[in-house]
Amino acid sequence: MSFPFEALEACRAELEAEASTNDAQAIFPTHGLARLQALGVLSAALPLALGGAWPDATPAAATGLLRLLRLVGQGSLALGRVVEGHVNALRLVSRYGSEAQCAAVAADVRGGGLLGVWVTDGAHPLQLEQTAQGLTLRGQKAFASGAGHVTQALVTARTQADTTVMLRVAVGQGCVIHPSVGGLCGMRGAGTGQCDFVGLAVTPENLIGQDGDYLRQPEFSTGAWRAMAVALGGIERLTTVLRAQLAARGRAQAPAQLARIGRALIAAQTAMDWTRRAAVVATMQDRYEAGDVTATVNLARIAVERAGLEVIELAQRGLGLSAFIRTNVAERLTRDLATYLRQPAPDETLCEAAAWFTQRDLPPTEACA
Repeated sequence: MSFPFEALEACRAELEAEASTNDAQAIFPTHGLARLQALGVLSAALPLALGGAWPDATPAAATGLLRLLRLVGQGSLALGRVVEGHVNALRLVSRYGSEAQCAAVAADVRGGGLLGVWVTDGAHPLQLEQTAQGLTLRGQKAFASGAGHVTQALVTARTQADTTVMLRVAVGQGCVIHPSVGGLCGMRGAGTGQCDFVGLAVTPENLIGQDGDYLRQPEFSTGAWRAMAVALGGIERLTTVLRAQLAARGRAQAPAQLARIGRALIAAQTAMDWTRRAAVVATMQDRYEAGDVTATVNLARIAVERAGLEVIELAQRGLGLSAFIRTNVAERLTRDLATYLRQPAPDETLCEAAAWFTQRDLPPTEACA
């Protein structure tokens, strides 16, 4: 199949308008999600044999998914976060699940299902317990994107043998959803909440892969490139908003503002180049040494973070106080982007990548050209 990128690009303004309307009350973008489902966004990342858009582990798969996530991010970072989580779940199931599990997930997605990956524990970490009645889940998952809208979630749980397992669970009876996380200043439309598992019964068929698969490298680190792709869309959109608002005020030709526009364009292109490189090595990781894959994606994470923070500063300095007015789309974009860029352990990520490449070169990625 070919993916309708032009149609996805055409609905950017619609997604952005919904994101702005919903922001104050932290309302989930149900209309935007339905539009993306109708366009085939949620099924595009399936394996090709199960209805996906691109041949598996190819440059086309890397660049196609990058473009898809980037375009969604341009319209709504909150919706992009939900789509990214959905794609991450598909990737984990296809990587570690059985043939039957992959087929079941694909059927669910084609039927309108939305997946999520919930791995951050709440105050009571999620435990997989063996009881007289069978296997049950008890505990909490926090910062669960799409809570209340995800139909199936991939969760990590600790076993009584002190190992970590990954399970696919239906979100319904046995799960108590608390639909919002109080105090988040950005990404308010992503439906981030908490899920309390209260004795949810599971079977061995719910288990995906083997003990420890979720943390297995390089897959554990390489999934970050998809978050970069969504953030890249936000960086590009904020750069466009900066240029457009300065031009509308007749200020775009002022030397200081021209310098800001130039620096924002450079930052956005830098983010694009690093995201493309990360997408290629992660998607075709079997062609590279595992350490090269992990370290390349980690460097890209930091490059995209720095690019995003720079564009936020340039937009706020260039637009002045108007960038802090709630009715200005730039205000929400800067909040959403700043929140989304808060990925875990940035210092450790940078140092580990730098140590790996201190005495070896980055792997060639001719497919990036």
